[in-house]
Amino acid sequence: MIAYIKGMLVSIKEDAVIVDVHGIGYEIICPNPYVFEPKMNQQVQIHTFHHVREDAQILFGFRNTDEKYLFTKLISVSGIGPKGALAILAGVNIQGFIAAVENEDEKFLTGFPGVGKKTARQIILDLKGKLINDFTLESTAEPSEQVTDKQDREMISEALDALKSLGFTASELKKITPQLKSDKTLKNTDEVIRKAFSLLAK
Repeated sequence: MIAYIKGMLVSIKEDAVIVDVHGIGYEIICPNPYVFEPKMNQQVQIHTFHHVREDAQILFGFRNTDEKYLFTKLISVSGIGPKGALAILAGVNIQGFIAAVENEDEKFLTGFPGVGKKTARQIILDLKGKLINDFTLESTAEPSEQVTDKQDREMISEALDALKSLGFTASELKKITPQLKSDKTLKNTDEVIRKAFSLLAK
């Protein structure tokens, strides 16, 4: 199996990055490829999961081993495939996710794309007690942090929907989403939209 790819980051697409390793370009599918943008045309190491199917071999890439490990656990859940796991990882706060599973917080889990009540219950059934001791994280989030994280995701989602209605493309919005998520000074949807405008204007 391919544990990681180390080479020159030469391209970023909507769902993948391409890393050149001694003249061979590896296409790596990522939850949010634009998080690697600061490393464009530089040496980068991406942790990978080599997914082998009858009709394809696919490399999935992650920023760190925690993301990769959570991906492997998510695809072990009945009803969640690689695409669903990537959608969860694209917006996940790992500490908050673990706490939600441990606290059986279905409402938190159904906030992720493609996760309904049935899938949320399956995640809890399959993963409760199996994550908390396996991550390199020091501690899981408190319930208040879970609420804040969910509110932040809802706020950003509302802002992105508004921007789409104004004609901005999914590619443009996906590129700035990591910066919006990392800015903890934003207090409401209007502030997120103003921040997005400033990023899109650059």
